[in-house]
Amino acid sequence: MRAELAQMLRSPLRCMDAIVVDGLVKDYGGGRHARRALQGVSLRVAAGGAFGLIGPNGAGKTTLLKAMLGVVRPTAGRIQVLGGSPDDLGVRKRIGYLPERLQLPAAWTALGFLQSVARLKQVPPSAAEQQLERVGLSTERATRIASFSKGMRQRLGLAAALLGAPELLVLDEPTDGIDPKGRADVRAILAQEQARGATLFLNSHLLSETERSCDQVGILVSGRIVRSGAMLELCAKPSRWRVRFEPGTDSARLSRLGFSPTASADCFSCADCDVAQLNERLAQAREQGALVRELSPEMRDLEALLLELMEPGDA
Repeated sequence: MRAELAQMLRSPLRCMDAIVVDGLVKDYGGGRHARRALQGVSLRVAAGGAFGLIGPNGAGKTTLLKAMLGVVRPTAGRIQVLGGSPDDLGVRKRIGYLPERLQLPAAWTALGFLQSVARLKQVPPSAAEQQLERVGLSTERATRIASFSKGMRQRLGLAAALLGAPELLVLDEPTDGIDPKGRADVRAILAQEQARGATLFLNSHLLSETERSCDQVGILVSGRIVRSGAMLELCAKPSRWRVRFEPGTDSARLSRLGFSPTASADCFSCADCDVAQLNERLAQAREQGALVRELSPEMRDLEALLLELMEPGDA
C-alpha cells in the first residue's frame, strides 16, 4: 500500500484529467455578423490516455485546440489543462504542440532549427539530435528546410513537439503528407510517448490513424460534441456479434441457430441478440460440436460513425 501511495504522489497526473473543457463557447465577430464556432463544448481527457478529435471541415476542431492552448480566448466556458490554466506559462512548458499549418524557417538546417527550439525549451542541445533520429531525419541534419518535402516538414515539426518530454502532446494533423511507412513510424513514436506517461490529443482527417492511435474519441459536429467515449464503445454495432469457430464446423447447423456466414472463412455474424441470447445460441452450437475460437462485437469504422452523426449539409 505504501509503495502504491508513493507512486501516486510521484505521478499526480495519473489521478486527474489532463484536459477538462466545460461549456466552451467561442464567437468570432460581433453583432449581426457574429459566428459561433463552438457551442457549449464539454469533454474530459484522462491523463495518460490517447484522445482523438474528429469531425467534418468547419466543425470547430482547430478552434478548440487553440482555445486549449491559450491561443484564442473563449467567449464563455472553462478550460483546464494539466491542472492549470492554458494561459499559465508553467503549464505551456509542459505541452508539445504540432500545428496544422506548420511554418518552418526555410533557410535553416533541420538540426539548427531543432537546437533553437531546444534552447527555448531549456533542454540540452543533444536532445535535438536524439529527436531527429527518432523521426528518421538524422541523415538530413545539415539539410536546409527549404528542400524538405511536406512529409519531412511534418516529421521535423513532430520532433520539435517531442523535445523536453512534454506531459501533453497536442498534434493537429500529425501524419498529413507522410507516406504509409512514415505513418507507421509516427504511430510507434506516439505509442512510446504514451507508454512513458504522456497524454495524447490528436486531431486528424485520417480516421484510420485515429482508430489505430487512440483509445478515446470525441466527434465534433457544427461546434458541438455529439458523441464521446471509448473507441470500442462508440464503434460497436448494438446487438451484433462476430464469432469464429474451429474449421470444419457445419455451416448449415450454425445458420439454423442464427449464425450467418461471412466472407471470412469459419467466421459468422450473429445479429439482433443481447448477451443472454448470444450465450444461449453459443451453448446450442457447442452441444452440436462447434468450438469457438474468437468472439467480438461487430465494429463499424470511424468514417461510418461520423457520416451517421453529421448533420445535413456538413462536409
